[in-house]
Amino acid sequence: MDAGSLSRSSSSTKTKSRYPLQDQFIHRKNSRENLDRFIPNRSAMDFDYAHYMLTEGRKGKENPSVSSPSREAYQKLLADALNMNRTRILAFKNKPPATVELFPDHILNPPLQSKSIKPKRHIPQSSERTLDAPDIVDDFYLNLLDWGSSNVLSIALGNTVYLWNASDSSTSELVTVDDEDGPVTSVSWAPDGRHLAIGLNNSHVQLWDSTSCRLLRTLKGGHRSRVGSLAWNNHILTTGGMDGRIINNDVRVRSHIIETFRGHQQEVCGLKWSGSGQQLASGGNDNLVHIWDSSMTSSNSPTQWLHRLEDHRAAVKALAWCPFQGNLLATGGGGGDQCIKFWNTHTGSCINSVNTGSQVCALLWNKNERELLSSHGFTQNQLTLWKYPSMVKMAELNGHTSRVLYMTQSPDGCTVASAAGDETLRFWNVFGTPEASKPAPKANPEPFAHINRIR
Repeated sequence: MDAGSLSRSSSSTKTKSRYPLQDQFIHRKNSRENLDRFIPNRSAMDFDYAHYMLTEGRKGKENPSVSSPSREAYQKLLADALNMNRTRILAFKNKPPATVELFPDHILNPPLQSKSIKPKRHIPQSSERTLDAPDIVDDFYLNLLDWGSSNVLSIALGNTVYLWNASDSSTSELVTVDDEDGPVTSVSWAPDGRHLAIGLNNSHVQLWDSTSCRLLRTLKGGHRSRVGSLAWNNHILTTGGMDGRIINNDVRVRSHIIETFRGHQQEVCGLKWSGSGQQLASGGNDNLVHIWDSSMTSSNSPTQWLHRLEDHRAAVKALAWCPFQGNLLATGGGGGDQCIKFWNTHTGSCINSVNTGSQVCALLWNKNERELLSSHGFTQNQLTLWKYPSMVKMAELNGHTSRVLYMTQSPDGCTVASAAGDETLRFWNVFGTPEASKPAPKANPEPFAHINRIR
């Protein structure tokens, strides 16, 4: 019976000792339980010192008469030197090993950068200002609005061109043309912000000094019908007409026609020079976009295009060169197309195409952020802000009740002005406040630095 009882006790003890960690964490109820089991760690023991202390080390304590004060002092110094002042013989755990840094702390935990997180920009959903624009011509193929570098906005209303100074909100009338010459079909500021080109329905182009309100000259003989699009490249004024012709005019000389571009079979309704002045983009009512290179121009014969882009299915008036990528061009198609397309003008390839769901009338790039603004016709007549290159809609601006045909941008890149067939001119603070940057360069005195050269 006793043997059987011992056997059961031994078996029970073995069973408990198999999973010590499990028993300790699961069955332990208080700190006084299971404290009678000590498993020595032999690798941490000093057996030579233990043997000495059990045999020779106690002889001095058993025969105190043999020792003397000087001997005790010597033994104490010797024990300190040999690290023999230890009281424990058995060791039950190792000392924790010293930590070794495989990687310096400044690599694993770099200091936080002091760069501040840019707050999300608020985009007002309504126009900050609205002006009347009576008698504005509701024609998709014209370009009747432009904002110059001197912060003066020009707008053509019927036969009259008005100037609105954004600095003091003053308005002045520049010119009213005769009925047989009008209406005005296009306006465009020269780079100096002082001189204005005005295209007319009678195929002529007038150059005006806005400061003195004086007509400088009239360009004739280039086109056979109305001039609906204009674009400046320093002292070169490029004109596009209903006759499909594109003409480079040097405004400094008497014989102003220096180059002719022929590629469109119908009216040229969009013209834009790239920021470098190297490439010209043209859009027409024939659904075509042409890219022309200035290095390929010829005064003896019509210049051949560099690329002919045929992907749009409606008239292309909206053209916009990207300010942060020189060879990127955005184009927008009319009501039968409704697409914004992006082109690599070095190769002529289409990078992306987005269907907007409505007629694309105008396009503008944000000068301070990677964003694109488009204006539209039926059904919502809205302005849409897109994030580039994802083309995610950031905002839709509503207010116009007719298609938003004309759009231009302030010199600082913050404000956009839009004009529509509803005879209103609206100002939108859509592009935000520009970051602090270098002061703007002084206005180039071209193209009228030597006014006496104009005949």
